[in-house]
Amino acid sequence: MNYGGIDFTLVWLAIILFGLAMYVIMDGFDLGIGILFPFFKHKEDKDVMMNTVAPVWDGNETWMVLGGAALMGVFPVAYSVILSALYLPLIFMLLALIFRGVAFEFRFKADESHTKYWDASFFFGSLIATFFQGVVLGAIIEGMPVVDRQFAGSSFDWVAPFPLFSGLGLVVAYALLGATWLLIKTEGALEAQIRRYSYVLTALFLLTILIISIWTPLAHDTIASRWFSAPNFYFLMPIPFIVALVGMLLLYTIKIRHSHYPFFMVLILMLLGFVGLLISLWPNIIPYDVTFWEAAAPIESQVFMLIGTLLILPVILMYTGWSYYVFRGKVRPGEGGYH
Repeated sequence: MNYGGIDFTLVWLAIILFGLAMYVIMDGFDLGIGILFPFFKHKEDKDVMMNTVAPVWDGNETWMVLGGAALMGVFPVAYSVILSALYLPLIFMLLALIFRGVAFEFRFKADESHTKYWDASFFFGSLIATFFQGVVLGAIIEGMPVVDRQFAGSSFDWVAPFPLFSGLGLVVAYALLGATWLLIKTEGALEAQIRRYSYVLTALFLLTILIISIWTPLAHDTIASRWFSAPNFYFLMPIPFIVALVGMLLLYTIKIRHSHYPFFMVLILMLLGFVGLLISLWPNIIPYDVTFWEAAAPIESQVFMLIGTLLILPVILMYTGWSYYVFRGKVRPGEGGYH
């Protein structure tokens, strides 16, 4: 929708995609740390792992709230269809996030005999929340039947091979993100153990990307046509090569024991996946029937909400940046990190 020469729907799309990317990056690594929890036996190691994210984890989820509120206000048709189609996995995800948040609060206050139960809660909350985020993403890629701007499918359409595989794929992706974050924040034997796990997780993550890259065009003619028809093929061909190059750089930076580069390599891989997803689905917000412009709210609503968002977004970015700056550096055993 153009107003004064500006397409506000595209502006809002950019804001929502930015918020979604920030959520995946920032909440992805702290969910990944929870997924890795059972692979570490010593309580001291788990204390350090939790303390690497304890000061920032709840702020990371701000981006999910921003993205959800913006989707409801700016793309109400998409919000109602996606919520109707995926309310079960979304409810499971939210319950798991609540369960995980409770574990965060109680674990550091529990006596020795009860800590293991909160460890298990932290693990299962992280695992289930991540899995159902991946299921939601996979179900959206699969497409949703829409009649008269309403969802016309079943509540269990998401129980299908591709969404379930997407759930497992996101578990691997977040675990790798968590592992490479811990390379930045830990040292000694704990850091060495995480580095060994990072090799395995990188191999699994690259395999997941390969499978999804083959699966999606085989399952959807629209996506196959987008990627393999001329002249798109020639413009998009560099993307798989860039993914392969960044994957090799990721393995190399893990091998040379660099602390920060592996994390940034994983971020680049995830952003490339994000770009690939956008290219595959464009211009649909509900694949493959409803475009962004068809699902958008009236222009007056978009302008009104944009004014408020542009005021609050810099505040969120400033306090997020300040939090990470204040709590920078390595976390060591015995250091207090939470409350």
